[in-house]
Amino acid sequence: MTAGPDAMGVEGQVLARMRTLAAHPPQSLVLEGGTAPERVSAALAWAKVVNCGQGGCGECGVCRQIDERVFRDLIVVDKQFFEDGDAKKSGVEKVRDLLPVWGQPAHGSGTRVTILVEAQDLHPSVSNLLLKTLEEPRPGNAFVLLAPQRERLLQTLVSRSFVLTLPWPQGSLAEPDAQDWVRAMLHLWDTGQGWFERTGTKGAADRPLALRILALCQSELCQALMHGAAAPSAVAKRLARLGPAGLRRFDLVLAAAQDALNQPTVMPALVLDWMATCMAPGVVPKSAASAPRPGPALTEGKAAR
Repeated sequence: MTAGPDAMGVEGQVLARMRTLAAHPPQSLVLEGGTAPERVSAALAWAKVVNCGQGGCGECGVCRQIDERVFRDLIVVDKQFFEDGDAKKSGVEKVRDLLPVWGQPAHGSGTRVTILVEAQDLHPSVSNLLLKTLEEPRPGNAFVLLAPQRERLLQTLVSRSFVLTLPWPQGSLAEPDAQDWVRAMLHLWDTGQGWFERTGTKGAADRPLALRILALCQSELCQALMHGAAAPSAVAKRLARLGPAGLRRFDLVLAAAQDALNQPTVMPALVLDWMATCMAPGVVPKSAASAPRPGPALTEGKAAR
């Protein structure tokens, strides 16, 4: 977790929740919310909690080894994991090599913890391999899936996991490009102008940017729900003006947009167009059943504007 009094207070709350959870640790834990470094720190804290005899003291040999990532019962599947080793092997093959390891009990008296960093970016074959592993529980092994939001993971993985939500990052911590797009979306809602010039520019909105925009919208939506008109950011204040029903509709729209972006054939710019216009006056979905879902039209070319 980041330094500072407030962050330390949050870390204490997260650790307290983890220590309670450790009485009956789930085989799979999803950590959402926070920033990417905070999610990694929380995952390492969980590894300490289930392996340190003092519930994650942070000072013993086990905790220090986990901090240094040299603990025998810690596996971190991140970018470096896929880059290391045999260059001829695919990412799926490298993860498949872990199956015999997961089939064995932990080396020590605790739990082998496998952390999958930014699990939303895993190849679908890796996600399905992990799903099969969770369907056949192996004693002594636990998995931690890190993602900005649970919705960005394979839902069957989430359904087999305990979800722990870290404090959502403030909008000010988001990337400036995502902030600029969200402000443009709000400007479209208020004036009907300035949006399609953005998405109509070739290459202006790729999938990573679209995912960052959705993540920021989710964060600001949470702030609007929690604080209403007293929300800390201008974007959340503007969202609060939608009222409870409007915020619920926006949540449905974001979920549908997330589903669409999880399909590799969908054009990100069209998803962003759909998301922005769905919340413009007069075209807001009324319920989960009637909420428009990005369908074949989003995979076939430009939508009518």
